[in-house]
Amino acid sequence: MTNSPKTPPKTPRSADRPEGDRIAKLLARAGIASRREIERMIDDRRITLNGKPVETPATFLTNLRGVAVDGKAVGPIEPSQLYAFHKPTGLLTAERDFTGRATIYDALVNALPKGTPRLMPIGRLDLNTEGLLLLTNDGGLKRQMELPASGIPRTYRARAFGDVSQEQLEALAEGIEIDGVRYGSINANKEHGGKGGGRNQWIEMTITEGKNREVRRVLEYLGLEVSRLIRTAYGPFELADLGRGQAVRIRKGDLDRFVSTLKQARKHSKLDNQGQ
Repeated sequence: MTNSPKTPPKTPRSADRPEGDRIAKLLARAGIASRREIERMIDDRRITLNGKPVETPATFLTNLRGVAVDGKAVGPIEPSQLYAFHKPTGLLTAERDFTGRATIYDALVNALPKGTPRLMPIGRLDLNTEGLLLLTNDGGLKRQMELPASGIPRTYRARAFGDVSQEQLEALAEGIEIDGVRYGSINANKEHGGKGGGRNQWIEMTITEGKNREVRRVLEYLGLEVSRLIRTAYGPFELADLGRGQAVRIRKGDLDRFVSTLKQARKHSKLDNQGQ
């Protein structure tokens, strides 16, 4: 008889570990910045606790009372919010650019209602890529949606010049390796059944990993020249008819349902790993 796999025992909390969470996690949840950015801010002594610089990211807190960033007190953690933004081309997905190029935040100033909390982009869109960009005030949600392991589908429409067959596109479902980088399964289809033949054509592609310039790299590898790239969906959230440069808040009910599916996926993933 084969013994069934046992669930590993949970590691008990160390008796000398403080209660609460690391300060970087709490500040990320509060929408201040990503955890890595917060760690850099701690190194730069920009974060204080009761007036004294925080010395280490391994500072455990149960709340953010007494915490300030650049001398400004951090408010209580607000409920998670999610926004959809139609990013135009020519904008960097960054908070600032030292060369003076425009960023998404230059456009968001006019696109978001007053009182909107600080938002962080979920993933990035290249300078010349347009379409759906999701933003949130919740650092934890941002991280979860960006993880390749979450398997959240992202759909793009690419206008490309060149000749490619539907069979070549369907072969991408098996994944592909380009210059030593392995890309997972991609669902790709030519729109309207166009034959291409050296003409511009539209190709729809759905990926789940979101590696750097993934769509462009794959199409260029197939000998196509991409002249326009639009992200039309990220998970269940779609660009639809959202105007270029406009932003809209995702309804709380839709966000709650999506977060619930993420939690269920994580739960099933843990169970599968324990059974192996």
